[in-house]
Amino acid sequence: MKKIIITICVIITLASPVRATDSSKYEITMKQDILCLMMAYPEYIKDVTKENDGSVYIIMNSGKKVLYDDKKNKSFDEKLFNTDIQDMLEQPYPLTSINKVMDKNVDPGRLRVYPILNEVYGQSKSKVEANLKMANLGYRRFQFNGNNNAAKSLENAVNELLPIARSNRKVSSCLFPSSGTFNYRNISGTNLKSPHSFGIAIDLARDRKDYWKWVSKNEGDSRINFYPKEIVETFEKNNFVWGGKWNHFDILHFEYRPEIILKARYFGNKNNNEKKWYAGAPSEDKNVKEYIEKINRM
Repeated sequence: MKKIIITICVIITLASPVRATDSSKYEITMKQDILCLMMAYPEYIKDVTKENDGSVYIIMNSGKKVLYDDKKNKSFDEKLFNTDIQDMLEQPYPLTSINKVMDKNVDPGRLRVYPILNEVYGQSKSKVEANLKMANLGYRRFQFNGNNNAAKSLENAVNELLPIARSNRKVSSCLFPSSGTFNYRNISGTNLKSPHSFGIAIDLARDRKDYWKWVSKNEGDSRINFYPKEIVETFEKNNFVWGGKWNHFDILHFEYRPEIILKARYFGNKNNNEKKWYAGAPSEDKNVKEYIEKINRM
């Protein structure tokens, strides 16, 4: 009789360190994004809700619901022309200095959720115009949207730069003369409204190397290297993004986008392994604490 020998192999699997799953990272990022929006637009966003199908919406004061993530797999152009909140806040905006044009299709702050802009600043030319005020920039006055502290933030930025400009010719040459603020128009070559249409953007002094359609990447690199850090840092401190930090660079362009800057400020250097998803945000602030509670309830 043949003996049958059965060998039992025991495989011991060593446990890997516990890491956040892709799902939990997504949830944390979503909560951070929504918190930044609530901090950025405190008078206009009243709540957040999750529907039975799992879709998450912010709720504007008007009752309008704006979808966080449509869950579609989109190309860069599809994100640009059909932007949801997740798309808009996906690319991290760098608050550090840069010395060259950003990599291909890296345009943090260039994607916009128009239903939010419409609710906050006006959904037609006449409604935007009704919200405009004359921002006093020290050397002259410009039309800018008075809602959500946009005009006040522009005044603060320029008035902080004026004393520097008096003694720094490089700053002065890039700051003056301004190329304009409010202009109700589409972005060139698209059917998308320019942020100038909402009165939330200013173009400073123009140089032929300022725009991605006008010059080569190398010329854009040289212009970015030349551009005064004092101007960029001051505008960013006042919640403006700089078009020089886009691959589709627009170096003279500064746009009031508090949600982009707040995310960079509070969550830009954070990983998702913090015990609290809102770690880094000013959670002791009464309003921020209320936003966190609303987000945790959804």
